[in-house]
Amino acid sequence: MKKIIITAVILFTFSSGSFAQQDTTMVEQYCRLISFNRMFSNKVNIDVDFGDERKFFSDNRMRDEESGKLKKFNTVTDALNYMGSQGWRLVNAFPVAEGNSFAYHYYFKKLFPKAQVR
Repeated sequence: MKKIIITAVILFTFSSGSFAQQDTTMVEQYCRLISFNRMFSNKVNIDVDFGDERKFFSDNRMRDEESGKLKKFNTVTDALNYMGSQGWRLVNAFPVAEGNSFAYHYYFKKLFPKAQVR
């Protein structure tokens, strides 16, 4: 009888730990890409805002994860294709007048596991 009770307690102890679940909740995160023309050039400047806090003297420009070099885009299409390749999906795009030129704003969203979101 003792053997049965001890065996049952041991099995219950080991099996109860196997029912632990991880939080698989996904959360939408957004980012903004702003493109504006360079002065005296056909190329564009791209600024990507992931919603992070920006410090005054810090360099928050987008960098290549492998090389650490600054990520440069030749055209807006190049930047949009890059964001798509990183899993970001375009939500909205619109121009904003800034003096005699326009800055184009593109909003993206992406799903992240809740555990990764700050």
